[in-house]
Amino acid sequence: MGDLANSSVDFKPKKQSSGGVMEVNHAGDFGATLEDLRDLMELRGAEAIQKIHENYMDTEGLCQRLKTSPADGLSDNPSDLEKRGQVFGQNFIPPKKAKSFLELVWEALQDVTLIILEIAAIISLALSFYQPPGEESEACGNVASGSEDDGEAEAGWIEGAAILLSVVCVVLVTAFNDWSKEKQFRGLQSRIEQEQRFAVVRNGTVIQIPVAEMVVGDVAQIKYGDLLPADGILIQGNDLKIDESSLTGESDHVKKSVDKDPMLLSGTHVMEGSGKMLVTAVGINSQTGIIFTLLGVGEGEEEKKDKKGKQDGNLENSQNKAKKQDEAVAMEMQPLKSAEGGEVEAEKKKGNVPKKEKSVLQGKLTKLAVQIGKAGLVMSAITVIILVMYFVIETFVVQGREWLTECTPVYVQYFVKFFIIGVTVLVVAVPEGLPLAVTISLAYSVKKMMKDNNLVRHLDACETMGNATAICSDKTGTLTTNRMTVVQAYMGDQHFHKVPHPDQINPRVLDTLVNAISVNSAYTSKIMPPDKEGGLPKQVGNKTECALLGFILDLNRDYAPVREQIPEEKLYKVYTFNSVRKSMSTVVQKPDGSFRLYSKGASEILLKKCSSIMAGGGEPRAFRPRDRDEMVKKVIEPMACDGLRTICVAYKDLPASPEPDWEDEGGIVSNLICITVVGIEDPVRPEVPDAIKKCQRAGITVRMVTGDNINTARAIATKCGIIQPGDEFLCIDGKEFNRRIRNEKGEVEQERIDKVWPKLRVLARSSPTDKHTLVKGIIDSTVLEQRQVVAVTGDGTNDGPALKKADVGFAMGIAGTDVAKEASDIILTDDNFSSIVKAVMWGRNVYDSISKFLQFQLTVNVVAVIVAFTGACITQDSPLKAVQMLWVNLIMDTFASLALATEPPTESLLLRKPYGRNNPLISRTMMKNILGHAIYQLIIIFTLLFAGEKIFNIDSGRNAPLHSPPSEHYTIIFNTFVLMQLFNEINARKIHGERNVFDGIFHNPIFCSIVMGTFLMQFVIVQFGGKPFSCTPLNVEQWLWCLLVGVGELLWGQVITTVPSSRLPCLKEAGHALGKEEMIDDDMADDEQEIDHAERELRRGQILWFRGLNRIQTQMEVVSTFKRSGSFQGAARRRSSVLSQLHDVTNISTPTHVVLSTANATGAPGNTSGESIP
Repeated sequence: MGDLANSSVDFKPKKQSSGGVMEVNHAGDFGATLEDLRDLMELRGAEAIQKIHENYMDTEGLCQRLKTSPADGLSDNPSDLEKRGQVFGQNFIPPKKAKSFLELVWEALQDVTLIILEIAAIISLALSFYQPPGEESEACGNVASGSEDDGEAEAGWIEGAAILLSVVCVVLVTAFNDWSKEKQFRGLQSRIEQEQRFAVVRNGTVIQIPVAEMVVGDVAQIKYGDLLPADGILIQGNDLKIDESSLTGESDHVKKSVDKDPMLLSGTHVMEGSGKMLVTAVGINSQTGIIFTLLGVGEGEEEKKDKKGKQDGNLENSQNKAKKQDEAVAMEMQPLKSAEGGEVEAEKKKGNVPKKEKSVLQGKLTKLAVQIGKAGLVMSAITVIILVMYFVIETFVVQGREWLTECTPVYVQYFVKFFIIGVTVLVVAVPEGLPLAVTISLAYSVKKMMKDNNLVRHLDACETMGNATAICSDKTGTLTTNRMTVVQAYMGDQHFHKVPHPDQINPRVLDTLVNAISVNSAYTSKIMPPDKEGGLPKQVGNKTECALLGFILDLNRDYAPVREQIPEEKLYKVYTFNSVRKSMSTVVQKPDGSFRLYSKGASEILLKKCSSIMAGGGEPRAFRPRDRDEMVKKVIEPMACDGLRTICVAYKDLPASPEPDWEDEGGIVSNLICITVVGIEDPVRPEVPDAIKKCQRAGITVRMVTGDNINTARAIATKCGIIQPGDEFLCIDGKEFNRRIRNEKGEVEQERIDKVWPKLRVLARSSPTDKHTLVKGIIDSTVLEQRQVVAVTGDGTNDGPALKKADVGFAMGIAGTDVAKEASDIILTDDNFSSIVKAVMWGRNVYDSISKFLQFQLTVNVVAVIVAFTGACITQDSPLKAVQMLWVNLIMDTFASLALATEPPTESLLLRKPYGRNNPLISRTMMKNILGHAIYQLIIIFTLLFAGEKIFNIDSGRNAPLHSPPSEHYTIIFNTFVLMQLFNEINARKIHGERNVFDGIFHNPIFCSIVMGTFLMQFVIVQFGGKPFSCTPLNVEQWLWCLLVGVGELLWGQVITTVPSSRLPCLKEAGHALGKEEMIDDDMADDEQEIDHAERELRRGQILWFRGLNRIQTQMEVVSTFKRSGSFQGAARRRSSVLSQLHDVTNISTPTHVVLSTANATGAPGNTSGESIP
């Protein structure tokens, strides 16, 4: 399509004779061709208008050519829609081809350790087939003595082949994991895509259709917060402003109007206003589609162009499949794509996290893996050197033999054997299961989180959420139900504490009110009949406007006739809602030519613009500042203290001549006549107080950031439990917040923010900028030892910056605008705060799963490496053979990562504080477990190695010559080793020193089946594995002894648990050495102790837990204050609460002096941001 885009220039001269070109371009019966429209969409402003006039007279003319109606849209005729799809293309970009299984296998083969093993195995194979003539001769020493007749060659051949086979197994397992992961990503993607719908007019009714079904000629309704899914021309607009930075890079919002600049482009955001657009280009023919085609990255695309040059549809660079396929996710999908590319190997992902810095866990893991890898490399090198030296000295010095030419292959075979042992040590030492464990754990969590209404868009967000220390939440729709109803009203000089009867209101006041609400709200907001009998009516559109429309219905009136009388096209001027205005106004022209303006908005803002108020008799009377203050005290504050949002509705008449200057908004929206002030209730979600309690218990501070009035916000925060009576915490509004954090020059200062945020619980009347400043301030703060990890919820277009800045951004799936969803990491499909708590649980579970896996794997690593190393040095042969090591590697890497990474989360995860960024991955308790179990296993294995033949009364397997048959002695060692790992895997399920390691084991069928499966496989390998696995069958008695030693692991685990970690100061360094990432050395031990302690106390009941933890924190605070100047997070948090009790709470409560600089409020036409007016 790149060619087409360039060649479209050639079509320009043919415009006049568009009829002639039609046939060429298969434009069917339409009066405009694909190229005509594409050329038109490349123009802007005056040029575009001129072009429309030249070719089509006006937009009406273009609609006629495209056989559509500006008012009624297209008909729903399937054949017409299909034809449009054929002629003008469809609104999606063909998906990127998934990597085939073979490609993934090839990628898995790139692993360096595997390549080394393959080479060693091939050398070993080649040498085993070469039999030198004098091989049996004495001259070569005891090289071949003791072998069974021809068995040696056979055995040599088998070992090489077995290593290759093991490599194939490892590669296939890795490739399969990658393949299933990619499949999951695609599933996630298509799910996000299917959810994207857009409002279009068909047959005169507005319907929501999937974005992919939009065709050229559709009339789409666009509103604040939309991400445009196709190119189009504006045919009717109100105060429309578009952010075109995604295409042009210009950050200023572009004003769009029918007569000045009607061109709307796909991939751009509607930042203000509303309107209707005629779709003129979709999919790969839209401006964004063209750009991505020209970018056509990768040779694959080039080939495709050659093959499919004739078909427009397939030429698109598919990397951005989702760009057109769904409006909201256009860019949203790219992070997923990059995740998809960068995750095929979790290693790559580490280097290339699509968003923000490297995630905490990945950072720690990368460092840890590198450290272990280095240690393994050193150990394996030493092993090989010692083996070679020992052999050379023994053969040529001690025995005094000479190097004979015919013996060379035999000696080389020895060296290859040593090399294979060395490589095997390396393979066992390198934890290549780590990336796999992380991936499996994250992928499993993401899948399960979907059921908990968390749609995860960036994999690492899931794990970051486990470390969250602060949540800044919106109020409307997240903490509350977002089902708004008017419950109180003040009109005609009376305060009604419930909805009044129509007879109690003057008819004139009532008529004015009905007109003001019906006309001055988005026509997309309406009340629909309930889905099922007896249910509540359905609220569609902006919830605040729905509450007002519902108020009209409660007064036995109807808004529909008013809207029919004044359709949207007849609205003379609309000042749509935005976060600065905090109000919305609409101007209509009366039959006599004069104008009337209706306005609604946050009560304290709009009342300042009122100079009169409608009295009981329906006549306006003067409304002075003194009256306003009294109204605030007697009406608005009591409403706000009941947790109601207060909204003022007002109007004003304007003369026909001279016509007012509509650009002078300040002058026009002033001297209004107040009709009513209503109190809207938005009840707290029943499950929220409990969820917030869980967060606080888990050490997460919840802050409410809202555009509402401070009294309303405080009332709701109290109901939710964000602030408790008697707590000395800060509830301030945006104006006061800015006053406190800015210096004389108006610049934000971090030290000032640091004085505010630790105590801040409610920020009311806040603007999006305030939200962003607060989030940035908390993240950048160094007041507490731990760097804060902040999660933010948002739904409005203007929440984008805060969502992007936060460590984890949650967008609302229902009320959220496309822009907010695109900036987020996780989408809450039910808009519910309690889903965030589930995300915390899953995040912590991911972290714990990785820790469990690490604890298990490092135990195996330590033991296997030490056994191979000392065995090689003392007996010139590793007690665990290469193939056996690979089997151990398979169970401990692949299977264990599956078993331990899929543990379901439990509520107890929420009973501890967050780990924090600087905590080591391996806590002191884990270090104790790793070393404790390693000691047990080493004692057993060395006992068996050096005294096993006496214990079991069998032949010794030590110092066996090359190619000798497998011995019972070494088989018992191998079997015992594997069974100990198997039982230790059960121990590894608990990492905080819990006693009951079987707790909840049956809730995890994957774990049980893997443990059972591994045991059965081990039985088969030992009894029937024979030479490839260097095993010989064992009898029942030997099996029982092996099992007994294995079960001993569980008993030994209880012994280790009894030893308190705090008594083992030597372990502190061990935790450091391995686990530290960007670690601040000294805060580690304290925080670890805190965690271990918390986990131990957990089982003694909560009261004890809190009491004990506080006592210990106090002691630790004293100790650590002596140790260093700072003090850790808990202490700082307590200190801040002590301070806050000294400084009295600073509540800016009287809305009289609350001038606002503020956020997502009143119901704009389609302010889908649920957060509305005060």
